[in-house]
This record gives sequence, structure tokens and C-alpha cells, in this order.
Amino acid sequence: MKVLYVDLEREWRGGQSQALLTLRGLRERAVQAELVAARSSPLTIRSREAGITVHEVPRLGLRALAAAVIHRLFERDSLDLVHLLSRRIGFPLTKGWVSRARYAAVERFVANSQNVAQSLMDGGIAAERVSVVNEGVEIPLLPSLERRTSARSHWGVKDEEFLFGCVSVFVPEKGQRHLIEALAEVRKSHPEARLLLAGNGACRGDLEALAKRLGQSEAVLFPGFVNDVTKVYDALDAFAFPSEFEGLGTALQAAMGAGLPSISTSRGALAEVVDPEQTALVVEPNGKEFAAAMLRVMTDAELRKRLGASGRREVQEHFSAARMVDCTIRIYEEVLKSRRTS
Repeated sequence: MKVLYVDLEREWRGGQSQALLTLRGLRERAVQAELVAARSSPLTIRSREAGITVHEVPRLGLRALAAAVIHRLFERDSLDLVHLLSRRIGFPLTKGWVSRARYAAVERFVANSQNVAQSLMDGGIAAERVSVVNEGVEIPLLPSLERRTSARSHWGVKDEEFLFGCVSVFVPEKGQRHLIEALAEVRKSHPEARLLLAGNGACRGDLEALAKRLGQSEAVLFPGFVNDVTKVYDALDAFAFPSEFEGLGTALQAAMGAGLPSISTSRGALAEVVDPEQTALVVEPNGKEFAAAMLRVMTDAELRKRLGASGRREVQEHFSAARMVDCTIRIYEEVLKSRRTS
């Protein structure tokens, strides 16, 4: 099987992490997979480092040039499939004639959650053209004491401090402001609490201003975009994910897979990831509810242990990268089989 994977995003976000995991997994399973991507994008760079063949497209006129590259490769290399990005978020489908023509050309829509699949069907896509492949994450070894100490030292966090963290792009719907507001409340009784917000984006200035206004500038770490997020997860005592709208939430999956007790909303497809009080604490995206949950996690060691273990087990069983790749290959095989029989 020969597959051409297409991802034209210029930034590194959850979708690009999933693309790289999929490409690596396909290659490990002897599926010949190549990538069409924007020139010098983070995905292009990381894929090349992983030994994956990348066809770079100039950023000026990106989509038109990418279409030409795909057409040329399809004719020259006898490709079996072109994978044009999985559907990762439940925004309504656009209704214009150009969009309708594009959707008609797609043989199979791959949604990352039931929530996103339903949005496709609500937009008029027939159910038999929609498949769900949950996104997955690699399951790391639990960090040793030495690795944890090194990570906390890297961020300047003391042993006696309790570090909450979140990894996400800084846009309004990710809700990091709720965590800063919650931290201000938590620190009234537990001044040892701190917060690490890894990421970057349009809202960073607003978030830093909010931390300053609430007197939390010293307690909130803004390291920016972190290439190796393992250094974040290794340092944390708990993970908090205040997203107001989410396709699935791979950062939360990664935290749970790393054995971190987690606090999350159930917005969007997050309800498919977390089981309230079992694999995570689930609250509404506001400072008051997150503060209450954060205090529970800080003051109850048995709760932390239980949530960490059950969350990790849930990700191992349902949201691993290996499972994602195996399910993706099954979709490819179904599409190819339907071609042969039609």
C-alpha cells in the first residue's frame, strides 16, 4: 500500500503531532507513506528528521501548488490513497458550491471522535462515508525521581511547590484564563501552588496581563512553545485542561497517559475521553469550579494516585498511538476493498 499524507498547516499543533505519529506508525507497519507539507513547517522538519519522505510546497500559493504536487505524484507514483487530513473539530461544514464539490470528491471522512463524526453527518455527509479513528498518544514510562527532579529544576520549581500545568495553544476557546483565575483563589490558602502554561498564541499578552492584575505573575510560568513537552509533564503534579471547545484533546490524553491526575471540562469531544470522578475530575470552564477541583487534588493524595492510575489505564486501552495507526490502516483497507468491488 502506498499512501500520500497531506498536511498544509504552517504551525505545530495537535493535528501535526497526530500526523507525525501516524506517518511513523505506517512506516513501522511496512506501509509506504510520504508527506506533502508546507516548506519549512515544523511538521516538515520533524518528519524529515524521522526519515519520512517529504514533498515541500512553497507557502505562497500553498494550496494551489499542493494540488499540482498531489496530481503529479498520483500520476507518477501509482498512489493507492491520498489522506487529506483527518477531521479534528466539530465546526459546521461550509455550504458553498466549492466546498460541496470538494466534499463530493472525498471517499471517506475520518473523524477523530463521535462528536466530530456527528457534526459531519449533521452537515449532510452520509453515515457510511464517515469513520471514527480516535487520536492517540505515545504511552511513556513513568518518570523516575531523577527525571522529575531534573524537569522541575529546569522550570525553577521547588520540591515543596505544587505545580499544575496545561499544554495548549493560546486562543480564547482553550480557556487558560480560567486557570489563572483559579490559581489566584487557590493560593489564598495554598501559596505553594504554581501554574505552568506551555504554549504560545494570540492570547499570550492578555494572559500575562491577567496574571499580573491578579498578583500571580511570579506564580505563573509562561515558557512559550516547548519542543519537548515531556519536560513539562515530568515536572507536573497535576494537569488542568480548561478548554471550552475541543475536538478530542491530545494534550489531555498525553497527560493522562503520563499518569498525571487531571482536571478537565467535558466540552466538545472531551466527554469521550474523561469519565467524571474515575479517570479525571470534570468541571465547567470557569475559575470557581477549577479552583475547587484544584484544591481537591492538592489536598488528597489518595485521589491523585487513583486518578493518575485510572487515567493512564484509559489512555493505554483506548487512546494509544498504536491503536490509532492500526485503525487508520483498517480504514485504508476498507476504502481500497470498496473500490475493487464497485
